[in-house]
Amino acid sequence: MRAVRVHEYNKRPMVEDVPDPKVSGPLDVLVEIGGAGLCRTDLHIVEGQWAEKSGVALPYTIGHENAGWVRDVGSAVMGVRPGDAVILHPLVTCGLCRACRAGDDVHCANARFPGIDTDGGMAEFLLTNARSVVKLDPSLEPADVAALADAGLTAYHAVRKALPLLHPGTQVVVIGAGGLGHIGVQCLAAMTAAEIIVVDRSPAALELAKGWGATHTVPVDGGQVGAVADLTGGRGAHVVLDFVGEGGTEAEGVAMLRRAGSYFVIGYGGRVEIPTIDIISNEINVIGNLVGSYNDLDELMALTAQGKVHLHTRKYPLEAVDEAMDDLDGGRLQGRGILVPTRS
Repeated sequence: MRAVRVHEYNKRPMVEDVPDPKVSGPLDVLVEIGGAGLCRTDLHIVEGQWAEKSGVALPYTIGHENAGWVRDVGSAVMGVRPGDAVILHPLVTCGLCRACRAGDDVHCANARFPGIDTDGGMAEFLLTNARSVVKLDPSLEPADVAALADAGLTAYHAVRKALPLLHPGTQVVVIGAGGLGHIGVQCLAAMTAAEIIVVDRSPAALELAKGWGATHTVPVDGGQVGAVADLTGGRGAHVVLDFVGEGGTEAEGVAMLRRAGSYFVIGYGGRVEIPTIDIISNEINVIGNLVGSYNDLDELMALTAQGKVHLHTRKYPLEAVDEAMDDLDGGRLQGRGILVPTRS
């Protein structure tokens, strides 16, 4: 099969032939990939930012946002069968550790993360297990929803965590309405009665955000912190969801909070530096967010099937991975890029 392989950090991956994976264990599920999302994390992987944390041995196949069709299953698999369209939770989990038994499988003690620490789904096939597959509603196509497996799931997870803080009458700021943020805006609109303020440097993204449920949009022009202050009566927002997490948004996000507000870090690459006296005197909260659980993904797919969440995508053939990465890195890609393998 054809696969996108990283051979050396700081060099673009190569598309090459590798052996097809095969079912060998009782809970294995072999999925023919219908779409693999391109994430900024993939750029960070190529840059070597994940090398120490993942411990992965090169070369390997990237791609951690995957959907497709079941082609083969192990002897103990129930619930899906060959031909079923599925989206894959990004982690392959054990089901036996305390975190898994508590439904917090994103912190599974024995997890594998295809595309991060083992071979991923930018390929024709991916081998996963039965605990990772969510059967798709017949109205949904794998290539249209693939990026919800991580980008959408991460955004949904952050919004779900923020729900207790977002009762009617509250205000929430979304920094960045791109690949993750545009999903977060839709989740907020579907799940809360909060006033949604979207901050972005792209006029096109801000215009799209209005259709996704934004109450107000604020351009990044140097006056964005003051604009948020004006929209919140000088008090600041109850919650800030930072889908950028670098380039100064870390300080701006905290500055947009009201007293006892909560700053959710979703995007990454920068540093959060807050004087401890400011944390205690304003009693603010800084909350980290990883990808969501299997149950989060199942709930997100229900929202998607109901038409409440839509992905803004651009599709590329697998062989055009360099072009897709250039578009993402150069800021030319609105929404999410999806790599679609072509069958030989």
